[in-house]
Amino acid sequence: MTNQMMTQEAVRERAQQAFRNHLKHLSGGDIKAWVELWEENGVLEFPYGPAGFPDRKEGKAELYDYMQNFPKHFEVQFTDLEFHLTVDPELVIAEFKSFGKHRETGNPYNQTYISVVETKDGLITRYRDFWNPLVAIESVGSVNDAVRFSD
Repeated sequence: MTNQMMTQEAVRERAQQAFRNHLKHLSGGDIKAWVELWEENGVLEFPYGPAGFPDRKEGKAELYDYMQNFPKHFEVQFTDLEFHLTVDPELVIAEFKSFGKHRETGNPYNQTYISVVETKDGLITRYRDFWNPLVAIESVGSVNDAVRFSD
């Protein structure tokens, strides 16, 4: 909105739409569009990743390098998206599920997520991704394969 202050509800909707687009681009395999949802120095964190798994990726170039092969490895759809109201309208807390499979192993990739996402002006600045690493390991076949899924 030009020359006027956005309401908190409009700011919240813009932040939630960025999150919806995040899910849409990942499930659609459009990693270039996914990266454009991020602020230039945006940070993606994995607090519960397995040993050897990166705990953080920072900046659009690193994010793209890390995620560019996601569509090659996973076929996934996201469902049951639920947003939790926050005091800060640019903070998104979301619960959702994924249903899909690992393309090489054929193993299911059915995951439950909780995401805490900070946005600024509709772009993702920090994304903390809480998920079960055991589901990823079982899907790809081993811890080593899970650690290098971005190859």
